[in-house]
Amino acid sequence: MSQKLRQEQILHILQKRGYVTVRYLTQALHYSSATINRDLNTMQTLGLVKRTYGGVEAVDRNHFFPLPQRQLYMKKEKRRNAQAAAELIQNGDTVFLDGSTSVQYIAPFLAQKRDLRVITNNLRLAIELGEYDMEVICLGGRISERPHVLFGEETVENALRYHPDVMFFSINEITADGRVRADGGCHYLLYRAMLKNSKKRYLLTDHSKLVERVKRSLCDFGALTGVISDFEFPEETKKAFPDTAFICVTE
Repeated sequence: MSQKLRQEQILHILQKRGYVTVRYLTQALHYSSATINRDLNTMQTLGLVKRTYGGVEAVDRNHFFPLPQRQLYMKKEKRRNAQAAAELIQNGDTVFLDGSTSVQYIAPFLAQKRDLRVITNNLRLAIELGEYDMEVICLGGRISERPHVLFGEETVENALRYHPDVMFFSINEITADGRVRADGGCHYLLYRAMLKNSKKRYLLTDHSKLVERVKRSLCDFGALTGVISDFEFPEETKKAFPDTAFICVTE
């Protein structure tokens, strides 16, 4: 296992538990305490974790991890979900792709599509898609999540001009019974605008995003055309939202 992959696993464990001992990590990841300690020291230098005597804790368990940190999470799962999402896109579609790291993985799977029009608030994604034969529209606004995700009043105003055939987005918290967390301010307004204006709406998610409850809800699964995930939702959830497609993507 590479150092990057170990760090990804450590961050995932801390996201769930908040605090663990070095001994717990050595047993969970099957590496020596010396290796784990080196990883933790590097991660603390990067501001990803906080070392304590004999253990480590998340910098702030309730804090939405910074974009560079989230890019370490669940890469295989995000890539599989993104590939499944790309299969739902038809040649000639107008597509909204949000600024999330989950949706960002969709880019290489669009290379063979034709006559696409892609709208996004992700500068990095816009640049990557600009290498392909498609129309790319970057919504503009201020950099809200460094280094390349845009949000703000201008972002929302520009988004309202478009009516995509399909949107793909991801949120950092969902519940197993079908609630989707709402972030405040222009984040909330952008998602509400695109949910309203898009003909089809898909959420990409993975098991690391599951929580018991969300404080404020953007929507429930009834507002979505489908949910693409790396796990199966409970049958009662599927029955509660009979018009929503549940697409489970596993190895």
